Amino acid sequence: MKKGRGRTSRIRRRKLFRSSESRGVNESYKPEFIELKRWLKNRKFEDPNLIPARFPGTGRGLMSKTSLREGQVIISLPESCLLTTDTVMRSYLGAYVAKWQPHPSPLLALCTFLVAEKHAGTRSPWKPYLEILPKAYTCPVCLEPEVVNLLPKPLKARAREQRTHVQQFFTSSRDFFSSLQPLFSEAVENIFSYSALLWAWCTVNTRAVYMKLGRRQCFSAEPDTCALAPYLDLLNHSPYVQVKAAFNEETRCYEIRTASSCRQHEEVFICYGPHDNQRLLLEYGFVSPRNPHACVYVSEDMLVKYLPSTDKQMNKKISILKDHGFIENLIFGWDGPSWRLLTALKLLCLEASEFTCWKKVLLGEIISDTNEKTSLDIAQKICHYFIEETNAVLQKVSHIKDKDVALVNQLTLVETLRTEELKILQASAELLHNLQTAFT
Repeated sequence: MKKGRGRTSRIRRRKLFRSSESRGVNESYKPEFIELKRWLKNRKFEDPNLIPARFPGTGRGLMSKTSLREGQVIISLPESCLLTTDTVMRSYLGAYVAKWQPHPSPLLALCTFLVAEKHAGTRSPWKPYLEILPKAYTCPVCLEPEVVNLLPKPLKARAREQRTHVQQFFTSSRDFFSSLQPLFSEAVENIFSYSALLWAWCTVNTRAVYMKLGRRQCFSAEPDTCALAPYLDLLNHSPYVQVKAAFNEETRCYEIRTASSCRQHEEVFICYGPHDNQRLLLEYGFVSPRNPHACVYVSEDMLVKYLPSTDKQMNKKISILKDHGFIENLIFGWDGPSWRLLTALKLLCLEASEFTCWKKVLLGEIISDTNEKTSLDIAQKICHYFIEETNAVLQKVSHIKDKDVALVNQLTLVETLRTEELKILQASAELLHNLQTAFT
């Protein structure tokens, strides 16, 4: 046997490949990170475990200096490093926030502080942190309308709601911004523009950690639970890890404790929660490949698309599904159509003579072979519709990418999402085909 052709050699090559996939390029030497490290040290934080690095696939993140054991505290960030509403109230903005009526929200206070400090430039004590924040974001609210139109229908609707929400947030905040004019030599309209507030809103929305602060009378009733955590927020998301993250009242530090081990020079992850890719894109502006929580949502209009329009009991069936919470969160996942989706279809496929059995359907009982087969056929038709639609969108994305270079990054995000969903739909179609075969 030739050298390097055996089983041991193949295993070694696979290990090297996996290692190279997760190995990052050290970026701690870069000026912005040297400055950040100095800034953090002045606030009593030094990290013995992690260093900034750039990784294939995830981009900028944190890499382990040494092997990390299960249960180890990997970051303990002092309260002095956290940016919260307490930070805002201790600043030059505090008096303006305190006297404003109606009371501003904690979110508005944080966004205002971010915009004002960014405008201050080198004069801002938060400059080292602001320098490493993204200059732009990829949440749907930041995407071009023609890119948003390529998103799956449920996400497209939520993206438009998000845009409307941020626009209203800006409009309702303009009077408060005007009250800050005595603090600035430049017109506040130029400082607190829509694009500046959008940047600040995305910064808080995508990077803040949960930290419950005491209720302040000067704020509106909205929960004050957001804290920006410099350096800690460089940690990227993985759906495959578990961590414990919380503010330690005794040490007065925000701590991340890993529930799994990590080898030296590997990227260290945290988990933002068991979110599907549409939720990750909406809230954080990215898609997680091979996400076990990824799914394709089936809307009400798709649910009835292939059902006979002559069914006189259809409205009653839809009403029953709504009353029992079976009209939302109907999905195709990696394991095929969800139980809820198949149950909803079984109820909708009940023949007139079987309609009185609808309660048994919701309890998971089999009514008849005909009902089982019909519901599987409808599920397969819905699945194939989504496959065709997804392929068409992917072709359109490819075409636009060739024409409009400026949109390549945004389109790649849509392409990644749609490609992951196509894999789910193809897996579901195969599973449904196998189930259908059992009835032939």
